[in-house]
Amino acid sequence: MSSPFRTQRRVEFRDPDAAGIMHFSAFFRMMEEVEHEFPRSLGASVVTRDNEGVVSWPRVHADCDYTGAVRFEEVLDIEPRVEPLGRSSAAYAFAFTAGDRPIATGRINVVRCRVEPPRPLRSIPISDELRQRFAPYVETP
Repeated sequence: MSSPFRTQRRVEFRDPDAAGIMHFSAFFRMMEEVEHEFPRSLGASVVTRDNEGVVSWPRVHADCDYTGAVRFEEVLDIEPRVEPLGRSSAAYAFAFTAGDRPIATGRINVVRCRVEPPRPLRSIPISDELRQRFAPYVETP
């Protein structure tokens, strides 16, 4: 894997709960933001259009485990990793740290789908072009 993609998010006023620590749901919002930012950094997007219509990556699973706490205005470092790609699926694992403190680990599983309302979503293979763009960031088992 080449040098990892890293980004940061600041804990904003809206993020803490009544106890003053970042609410669990804010981690999911940040994972989604990074899930969009990372492909953009590779010249891709989570929603595209091709000659057949719209292609997107709906989530089929999301989870997050918490090992530390952060408060208003602290800065989180977020490092997404791409797990081995399936035929039409991808999994992102997220590591959240604040300085040298581990804060949380999360995961989002997505499936590349053709969007044709009102028809149900239909999974489609990940293109060779996308596989090449993601290849430097895919973790080997």
